[in-house]
Amino acid sequence: MRHSTEISEPRAARRRRKGSGTHARTVVATVLAAVLLPAAVGGCGGRGQGAEAQPTAVPADRDSGSAHRRSTAFALDDVTRPGPAQPLRPGTHGVRLLRADVRGSLPHDPRAFTQGLEFHGGTLYESTGLFRRSSLRAGPPGKPPTAYAELPATLFGEGITLSGGRLWHITWRNGIAIERDPVTLAERRRVTYEGEGWGLCHQQVAGRERLVMSDGTDRLTFRDPDTFEATGGIDVHQDGRPVTRLNELECTPDGSVYANAYPTDTIVRIDPHTGAVTAHIDATGLLTPSERRGAQSLNGIAAVPGTDRFLLTGKLWPRMFLVSFVPK
Repeated sequence: MRHSTEISEPRAARRRRKGSGTHARTVVATVLAAVLLPAAVGGCGGRGQGAEAQPTAVPADRDSGSAHRRSTAFALDDVTRPGPAQPLRPGTHGVRLLRADVRGSLPHDPRAFTQGLEFHGGTLYESTGLFRRSSLRAGPPGKPPTAYAELPATLFGEGITLSGGRLWHITWRNGIAIERDPVTLAERRRVTYEGEGWGLCHQQVAGRERLVMSDGTDRLTFRDPDTFEATGGIDVHQDGRPVTRLNELECTPDGSVYANAYPTDTIVRIDPHTGAVTAHIDATGLLTPSERRGAQSLNGIAAVPGTDRFLLTGKLWPRMFLVSFVPK
């Protein structure tokens, strides 16, 4: 596996870019150089809206809820073998069909069971799961992390997001959200919530901020970024049918929410005001057949700041991919 921070770019992609000369592409290239190559330039919760339990501070030595203490003995297959999934139906009215067009790739830790991925400035944050193996890491993409934190053995790490001067880190069935320092990743406090935690992202709506959280169902829960208190939510649907198994989330400046549809290679784009799915993104074929044998599901989507591109990776994947979403 190549460990250079230099992005390997397909020849066809280089030909497409050559000679474009537009201002927008120049800006994108500048941002990518600054963000992606810094070295070169220098689980199911309650569904009732407003009925969620209020979070409460918990001591730092609380490792899990009593109902799930036995979960520390779970093997890898116990948490990665999916049950039957609600089939997605692309091509229906009002749903765009897109695909992930690869523009380059970076090395990724093949031992990382990726649960959350997010850019902030030039730093890429990643959370990983599994009992006894959950972690949080931060640093330049494609290079070893400059900050690293492990979770206690009984906590199963899930999604992450940044809001102001704090980083929120949720857990799967422990019912615990951890507030961390975004620079050192040191734990500041814990709060509790009802149900499972899967994905998390940060959004600005009408000048106000909120967190968006998934729990493996069709439900997205909105939370206060300061207290983690639930403030509402919405059910995700397509043609009147629920879209379930929403996993890792990414909120983008245009107001959309992107969600990995576990355990598929499809990403759905969601209008959080209505809950309607507005696009399906096909991300199949990113890994080679040999890479795929040692990998698990696609999970991890991070918008590259200042561009229309994203980084995608998955659980136990040896690479992450710089992509654009283009018509299929």
